[in-house]
Amino acid sequence: MYVAVKGGERAIENAHRLLAHERRGDRDVPEVTLAQISEQLALGVDRVMTEGSLYDRELAALAIKQARGDMIEAIFLVRAFRATLPRFGATEPVNTGEMQVRRRISSTFKDVPGGQILGPTFDYTHRLLDPQLAEGFVPERPATSEASQAATPRVTDILGRDGLIEPSPQAEADAPVGDLTREPLSFPADRDLRLQNLARGDEGFLLALGYSTQRGYGRNHPFAGEIRFGEVEVEFSAEDVGFAVPLGSIALTECQMVNQFKGSTTEAPCFTRGYGLAFGQSERKTMSMALVDRALRAREFGEEAAAPAQDEEFVMSHSDNVQSTGFVEHLKLPHYVDFQSELGLLRKLRQEFADANQETALQEAAE
Repeated sequence: MYVAVKGGERAIENAHRLLAHERRGDRDVPEVTLAQISEQLALGVDRVMTEGSLYDRELAALAIKQARGDMIEAIFLVRAFRATLPRFGATEPVNTGEMQVRRRISSTFKDVPGGQILGPTFDYTHRLLDPQLAEGFVPERPATSEASQAATPRVTDILGRDGLIEPSPQAEADAPVGDLTREPLSFPADRDLRLQNLARGDEGFLLALGYSTQRGYGRNHPFAGEIRFGEVEVEFSAEDVGFAVPLGSIALTECQMVNQFKGSTTEAPCFTRGYGLAFGQSERKTMSMALVDRALRAREFGEEAAAPAQDEEFVMSHSDNVQSTGFVEHLKLPHYVDFQSELGLLRKLRQEFADANQETALQEAAE
């Protein structure tokens, strides 16, 4: 007979105390500060802000510390906090064309107007562990120069001037924008909801789907038209003053993928778009997002939608790591009654199976 484990509130309280102890670790090791996390684990903070849907570096750093580095738990904490905040309105759409660029690359044009700006990146490192970092290594100061005044037009705008890429899809000016944080997901979903879903979606899940499109599960042949990272000003239209008021700047990464489209009986061949946008420096996330965004537009272009990345309901219903965690980790909770029911049924079926075999054996022996 299986017996339920007992303990109740006291056991839970002790588990919490033990968690706090394990989180702190060895008391002889200096405690990590939120500033250290924000400055030195910046890409982790950027991911928590993006998938937690809240731009606040200090809160994201606190969530990472509280979660002991478990990124999905940290994202859950940020979303839970976000749900307690009042909402005053919506900002104006940000203009990434006016971004103060810190990094900007294109794999489609070598001499892109405004130049390639490598910025801070792992792309050219050797991926070898650096033992100097274990010894309190102080790096050289980076090279500096006067900020360039050269324009950095989007690569897709350059292609658009020659009609070589589809026009950027435009929503109706008065059409309401969906909000997944307030309304449940429903299908079919317009592109605004799909992009919201992908922005909040798990980076690893989107990476795997984006990879699948390049391996033939979606017939997607993309080029990184442009990836740019920098600061963008955010404005809010206040009713009292009658015009947009600047609130400050946020760091964003934008990716525009250029994809093939061989045309149809009514449409000439042209390039098509895939789009990704995320807080902070989140290049892998925005590239994956752009690949999946284009895959989800298959029906829009009259393409066969047979691959997982092209299945809107599959992608959007399984991309959220907080929701996925809830479904998977609920299996740790007590299921004693359910299991006892399954156990009783299994024993009954096994007995019936044994009785039937015994009856068959007796009949064969009598013959």
